[in-house]
Amino acid sequence: MPRKDGFPSLDLNQLALTALSDRPSKVSKQALVAPPRYGDSFQTFWQGLPDVLAVRDLRSLVSDVAAAYRADKIVAIGMGGHVIKTGLSPLIIDLMRTGIVKAVASNGSMCIHDVELAIAGKTSEDVDASLRDGSFGMSAQTADFILSATAAQASRVGLGRALGEALLRRENTDCDISILAQGAALGIPVTVHVSIGSDVIHMHPQADGAALGAGSLHDFRRFCEVIAGVTHEGAYLNLGSAVVMPETFLKALSVARNLGHRGSFVTADFDFIRHYRPRTNVVVRPHLDSGRGYMFTGHHEIMLPLFAAGLRSELS
Repeated sequence: MPRKDGFPSLDLNQLALTALSDRPSKVSKQALVAPPRYGDSFQTFWQGLPDVLAVRDLRSLVSDVAAAYRADKIVAIGMGGHVIKTGLSPLIIDLMRTGIVKAVASNGSMCIHDVELAIAGKTSEDVDASLRDGSFGMSAQTADFILSATAAQASRVGLGRALGEALLRRENTDCDISILAQGAALGIPVTVHVSIGSDVIHMHPQADGAALGAGSLHDFRRFCEVIAGVTHEGAYLNLGSAVVMPETFLKALSVARNLGHRGSFVTADFDFIRHYRPRTNVVVRPHLDSGRGYMFTGHHEIMLPLFAAGLRSELS
């Protein structure tokens, strides 16, 4: 019965209570972590992680990618430059050499860091310091190598292959740590998708927009073929690209589906910040009818080796 102030009078003794034993719960004791001990194998560590939230998703992605590899489906990576800058080139190359990753796509910054590591053994300048005096992005050696290789053959073979082959031909070059060079050596597509004006080499006078554009368009069409393959029960992993690769992937997927490649597949985004485009273009939109998308937030240098180790464990 309403009180004089107009609010109902509640009798808490009349609450309908439930039994804890019958109530559905999201966490059980079986899901709890097994604290790691010194000397444990990775397998023990991996199996001892708490079976909740991101761990459950990561294990699920690992199983999906392992299944795609066992079935000889296409597993492809799209990546940004920070993956190189956080020291992960050898990890990507290892996945390429073992046949797990069958294609790599990148934005323009990736090829700059990849080339610098191969020809100089170092990369990633201090932007805060060099921007003050205008020396940011003015490395002559970086621009000369990339732009010369681009002008020479990018329109015929694409930017990624042109740079990879140029690195393989160059003396005193550490091709073992170059994704571009290893792509050329292994015959694995490594495509580069540029946004004119966004990379430091575009500031240099010898930059040829026609050559860059022709090479990048060649690579985009090759990437469309890669994504068409991915749609047949494969997997696509977006690693640290917030804009260029999610947008490029979306267009390539539309081309593939327009030409009849409309199967189910898996996607995942790894980044240290959750961005709109990777979540929408990579994780959500491709799977409105089928498939599954995952999203992981954390530092590349921690998350990607963990994923790769989990994948190795699954395939062992």
